[in-house]
Parts: sequence; C-alpha cells; structure tokens
Amino acid sequence: MNSQQILDREYLEIRSRILDIAASLDRIQRADGNVDSDDRMKLIAKALEIVSGSDQHRAEKIQLLFSRDYDNSWKEDFFAASKA
Repeated sequence: MNSQQILDREYLEIRSRILDIAASLDRIQRADGNVDSDDRMKLIAKALEIVSGSDQHRAEKIQLLFSRDYDNSWKEDFFAASKA
C-alpha cells in the first residue's frame, strides 16, 4: 500500500487514540493536586514531542524512552522476586 492508502485506512483509529490521550491529560489536569514534577509526566511530554516530529523511527524512540536500561542480573532479580 502507498502512504495515502495507509492514511485512509488508519485515520479514524489515529484520531481516536489522540482524543483518548487528550482526554486522559485533561482529567489529570482537572483533578486535585499537581503532577508537574512527576517524571512520568515528563516522559509523556517527551513522547508527544517525538510523535509530533517528522523524524523516522518514532515508535522505536518512544519504546526506548519508556524502557528500562538493560540489567545483566535481571534473571536473578526476577526469580528472587517471584520466590518471595
């Protein structure tokens, strides 16, 4: 498929997902309290910058943004936690 065909197929789904994100952010903003200093909000803001950019590999960049750094001892840590 060409880019126009993909846009035709994906447009409504993309629009719906963007609306969901906007609604979630509105709910957070309207609620009592302040999360401006919460690192997760900073990650969300950075992800939105990536999405709105024109660089390629946006999905990869966002996946890496929300991923933990690799830990060589993950197996030991995982199995120790699962036995507790």
